[in-house]
Amino acid sequence: MPHVERGMTVGLFGGSFNPPHEGHLLVAEIAMRRLALDNLWWMVTPGNPLKSRSELTSLSDRIAASEKLIDDPRIKVTAFEQAFDTRFTADTVAHVATRNPGIRFVWIMGADSLKTFHLWQNWRQIVATFPIAVIDRPGATLSFLSSTMARAYDHARIDEEDAAGLALRPAPAWTFLHDRRSSISSTQLRAKARQKT
Repeated sequence: MPHVERGMTVGLFGGSFNPPHEGHLLVAEIAMRRLALDNLWWMVTPGNPLKSRSELTSLSDRIAASEKLIDDPRIKVTAFEQAFDTRFTADTVAHVATRNPGIRFVWIMGADSLKTFHLWQNWRQIVATFPIAVIDRPGATLSFLSSTMARAYDHARIDEEDAAGLALRPAPAWTFLHDRRSSISSTQLRAKARQKT
């Protein structure tokens, strides 16, 4: 895990990043700015249990591509989940919480993931561990109204105007951030790459 100092606020942004792209970077930059984070961990996962691995490039290639994309030293590319052999986000956040006392973490995800968040293993445990920031994505703007998680934890939603203090709140707490959006997706980029071959 990247080094952090006690008292810091850190965003956890996990994904396959297959491949990483400007849309991912925009989400990270919005999170850094709107949540007033000290650091953001760009966590390249070995693989998503809910997605096919047939087109998944190597972890080392996805790490290298992520590092090439990012030029903000506060955004740390890491793949520590492989070292801990964790497959599920609930296990990852439990490891992070245990090993980093005194650090205030926020889980960051795109609104497209919010629609299926209730399918994640032990999703309620994730909500109970760290505050969550959901960043708007094209086609998913209304997911905060219709998703199972949003309905179940409507009482814990804070106004996006108060997002800068989200990391200081005890879980469960979450917000939905409207901001600039990018229509780029990893699925589209993989399809274009297939067409070129």
